[in-house]
Amino acid sequence: MKPTSKFSGILLISFLAFFSISFAQKIMVSTDRGNIQLELYPEKAPLTCKNFLKYVNENKYNGAVFYRAVRLNNQPTNKVKIEVIQGGLQNDTIGNFPPIAHESTNMTGIKHVNGTLSMARTIPGSATSEFFICINDQPELDYNGKRNPDKQGFAAFGKVISGMDVVLKIQQEKTGQGDKIQSLKTPVKIISMRRIK
Repeated sequence: MKPTSKFSGILLISFLAFFSISFAQKIMVSTDRGNIQLELYPEKAPLTCKNFLKYVNENKYNGAVFYRAVRLNNQPTNKVKIEVIQGGLQNDTIGNFPPIAHESTNMTGIKHVNGTLSMARTIPGSATSEFFICINDQPELDYNGKRNPDKQGFAAFGKVISGMDVVLKIQQEKTGQGDKIQSLKTPVKIISMRRIK
């Protein structure tokens, strides 16, 4: 192979790799309240994006639900209040893959601003299938934020690029009372979640 041909081949491979990564970044979430389009940041949060895409690729989120809506008026015991909606497999732990290492915002540089997509967790390194979307800026969910006592924050890995009106609609759905005060009375079904160009 001539040097110019070899160089052209390298360029072609690089272009295809870039195209593949770009293609993998956008996700369409179809719900029974409307569509939400997501963009992921695999170059910034590779472990978290790989995990999320594994669930998408294996259709784990098809038939899952948004089941939690956190508003300023339904956090009576929280001194640090946030606004998010949360979805995932919920109680279907059989469908979960092993938990992943925690990619904090000080590692990725992705902050919890309006529309940010992030992983729910208990302790750092426990995230599996559950995710949430921020409504308005939520700096207390970043590294060193006060929402979580360990101050490690949550692993942000993408954002909503269209459909925030649907996110807001879900957040305003009716929730329960008592220990179910943030649980949606009627969970919002995720009909499908798939990669798009």
